[in-house]
Amino acid sequence: MRITFSVLCVLAITGSIAAQDTSKPNLVQFSGVVVTDSLLPVPFTNILVKNSFRGTMSDVYGYFSFVAQEGDTLLFSAVGFQRSQYAVPDSLTESKYSMIHVLNRDTIQLRELAVYPWPSREQFREAFLTLRLPDDDFQLAMRNLSPAEMMQRMENLPPDAYQTFQYQMAMDRTKLYYSGGTPTINLFNPIAWAQFVQAWQNGDFKKP
Repeated sequence: MRITFSVLCVLAITGSIAAQDTSKPNLVQFSGVVVTDSLLPVPFTNILVKNSFRGTMSDVYGYFSFVAQEGDTLLFSAVGFQRSQYAVPDSLTESKYSMIHVLNRDTIQLRELAVYPWPSREQFREAFLTLRLPDDDFQLAMRNLSPAEMMQRMENLPPDAYQTFQYQMAMDRTKLYYSGGTPTINLFNPIAWAQFVQAWQNGDFKKP
């Protein structure tokens, strides 16, 4: 008698759990594409389940996919488009559901802009003549490629890595050439004397 009563209790509890499980909404793999009225994808659309913190965002092609529940209300929002919502059907026969959601463009009303004339022709003429328009890319390129500008940049340009390497290799070859002997003295070198006189005339030896 006790065994029969225990079995009946277990069956009742199992039936109540099964009833509770069937009352819960089923999970659905909800996928889709967000497009405009001209069937262009809407990238990075925010998709949020209403009254919850669940949701996702569409990719650059407007595609999205996440797990939702039957009966959820989805909110779609994107910059430049009107917000809309969609309710997941609660009578689905499969665990997957896909759709194409269309967003309408949002019309933005700009504030009124009033254009007033100049008080006088003299003031307009003065403002027009003193106007300094910025140089375009072509004028900037031509100014940077002028011979004087290029010469100044070449004089102030420090040596690059290749020139430094060539100079160091030349110094190493000179040391190897005079290895074991007496190095040359630039006291009788006319080129060194010409460089010294030129630097003296330019004032390179003056103290700043």
